[in-house]
Formats: sequence, structure tokens, C-alpha cells
Amino acid sequence: MSTSLSSPIDLQSAGFQVYERNLHMHEAAPPRLAAQLFSRRAYYKVLLMESKCLIHYAHQSLELDGQYLLFTNPHIPYSLELRTDQLHAYACLFTEEFVKAADRSESLQQSPLFRIGSTPLFKLAAPQADYVRDIFQRMLTEQEGSYPFKGDLIRTYVQLLIHEALHLQPADTFVQPRNAATRLTSLFLELLERLFPIEQPTQQLPLKTPQDFADRLAVHVNHLNKAVKQVTGKPTSAHIAGRILDEARALLQHTDWSVASIAYCLGFEYPTYFQNFFKKHTGCTPLSLRRKP
Repeated sequence: MSTSLSSPIDLQSAGFQVYERNLHMHEAAPPRLAAQLFSRRAYYKVLLMESKCLIHYAHQSLELDGQYLLFTNPHIPYSLELRTDQLHAYACLFTEEFVKAADRSESLQQSPLFRIGSTPLFKLAAPQADYVRDIFQRMLTEQEGSYPFKGDLIRTYVQLLIHEALHLQPADTFVQPRNAATRLTSLFLELLERLFPIEQPTQQLPLKTPQDFADRLAVHVNHLNKAVKQVTGKPTSAHIAGRILDEARALLQHTDWSVASIAYCLGFEYPTYFQNFFKKHTGCTPLSLRRKP
């Protein structure tokens, strides 16, 4: 079921927002204000930056001078530190659910642009920057418009940004783990993704706790937790809970399985445990989510 949306607030509630920032930093704004502008860590992001700045991404820092396209995922902490008194940038933020809609194929986290260990930053020549800027401007126009299928159209624009980046550099050159913590974190997140999607109501998650993952990866659970927290800024348990929530939403919205069946598949001993978990993290019950149009 694709999402056709008719107002900006609908886009935001569906998991998408695009905006342009043109800011003069000498107006009593701190150099790291750029980090605050793009700080919604629950979203995947694509940014077109046209300012001189220093980007802190995972464990590395990179100097930017020119026009750059940057892809980030919710697992990697990052911030921007300006090297000039002006910031001009476009950004679109989106959830995996928004981009994929009913398509439950490979996770965005498996994309070469969003994998742990990649450096998804591209310096753009003038024609490339013009093309990318035009896509952002088209998304801004659609976000404010009333076209009834603009959700589908904006999804296409996001895919155009992704494919433009894939043209700039072959995918097989992206994954370059730089230290043991990055490599272990990448293995953990890849193992987590391989558990999904749940395709049959008789299927059950074989790994549910940090200890389960540590045992499968043959490391001590404390070592795993330390590595994942160091690289992503979030504990192992938060990644597991977040991925289970994503799958719970997908199963509630795209299957007719009972809540009890979904709870079983996701490793909850009793349906009430699942209901409490879901409400704690989302603020609503599984059934109320399913009833939403």
C-alpha cells in the first residue's frame, strides 16, 4: 500500500520532511549550530551542503570545501562545524517505512550508501550539484503542494538522489571498516538485519537479546555493547528494540495476523508483554496503529 499525501503535515506524520537552510552565522549563532539543524537522529538523511565546514562522522572528521552530497543513517552520530560565517544546505529526512512503503525488500541499512563502515560523502562538480539542487527544490515544491500522489512522487525523488550517488562511486568501494569496533558493529547490525523480514506466522526470532547476539558473534557481551555504543552512540539493546518495533509496525500494517501471532514471532512470551513494549515505545497500542487509515 503506497502512501498518497495531500498536505505538509501528512508528509511529516508519514516520516518525511525536506527543507532548505540559508543562515548567516554572525547573527549570534554558535559555530556548531549546524549540528542542531540536522539533529533528528531517528531519520535517514540526504544533505546537499554548499558551505565550508568540518564534518564529524562516526570516528572520523572530514574537511569540506565546495558542494557535497552526504548520506547518513540513524545508527551513526555526526555533527557539522562551520568554517565560515554562512550555512547553505538542503536536507531531506525520511524513515525507512516512508521510502519503502509496502516494499519489504532489502533494508536501507544494507544499501552501500548507509552501511556502517562506509564514507557516504560525495564532492559534486557544478553540473552534478545543479541536478541535485533541482531535485531538492522539486521536493520542496511538492511538500507545500496539494498533488494527491505527492508521497509517491517524493519517494521517486529520493530514489533519484540515491541513484545519482551510486553513479558517482561504485558500491563495492564503500565498505571499508577502519577499526575493530567498527567491524564488530557492522557484523552485529548485519546479523540483526538478516533476521528480518518475518514472513510466516510460525517464524520466530532466534536472537532477541544482546547476549544472544554476542554468543552468535563469539564475543563477550560487554565487548559487543562497548563497540556498538562507541560507533553508533546507542546501546545494543536500543538497536534490537528499534528493529523489532519497525517489524512490528510492518506486520501490523501489512498483514492480517493477530496481535498474539505477531507477539510470538517477535519473541514475546505473552501478548501483553508485546503490547506493553509497543505502547512504551510508540505511545499507542498495536491495535490502534492497525486501525489507522
